[in-house]
Amino acid sequence: MASFAVILPAAGKSARFKDKEKKPFVNLDGRAVWLRAVEQFVNRPEVAQCIIVIAPDDQEMFRRRFGANLAFMNVQIANGGAERFESIANALELVKPEVDFIAVHDAVRPCITEGLIAGVFAQAEKTGAALLALPVADTVKQVNDQRQVQATVARKGLWLAQTPQVFRRAWLVEAYAQRAKLGRDITDDAQLVEAAGHPVHVVEGAATNIKITARHDLILAEAILKALPKPKPSGPAHPFAEEEMWGGRGLK
Repeated sequence: MASFAVILPAAGKSARFKDKEKKPFVNLDGRAVWLRAVEQFVNRPEVAQCIIVIAPDDQEMFRRRFGANLAFMNVQIANGGAERFESIANALELVKPEVDFIAVHDAVRPCITEGLIAGVFAQAEKTGAALLALPVADTVKQVNDQRQVQATVARKGLWLAQTPQVFRRAWLVEAYAQRAKLGRDITDDAQLVEAAGHPVHVVEGAATNIKITARHDLILAEAILKALPKPKPSGPAHPFAEEEMWGGRGLK
């Protein structure tokens, strides 16, 4: 069985969230958003390591609130950088030498399911690199700075990228080693690996696999979580999972 490490970036500034708390740390139906994202990975037998990337200024708070969760789930902390790619590069330095594949999953994408993970992991094992994505269903308009429509873009072949994005370890490490010369306009890890010359395949994701960007996304995410089938636990029960234990705020 191939082994996987999972990196969860959570070092962003959450500028669009407009809240005193950053979005990975807010409560979502009883648990912090990042906990809901990571818990789908920690008990998978092929996952050898989970790493969350936290900005240095947030680490004291993070350890104080979530130290017990980190210890129980054996989640490591990596230092966040000035930009996302620097954060991922810091996490790559912590990946265990025996790991075959590396998955990058947004810490603010809390509605990921076991089935989606299994599908994208399997495709990455088969082809070397894969990501979840959705085919574009709506009509796409190209708009200028004055919000005037300039063109209608053909949607055939267009997909919206999601996470996890999963890569053969050597491919991702190689791409990051070259990132300075691959271009500054790269926006995600799959594009970086593509620019390094490796094929990346798409696995169809789900509209429910949403990313928390604004506060209203929490309402939708909570509804999705309540509608999803409850998975049977494959490992020990999480002693810090229930809302009533900590008031939904994590450890103080």
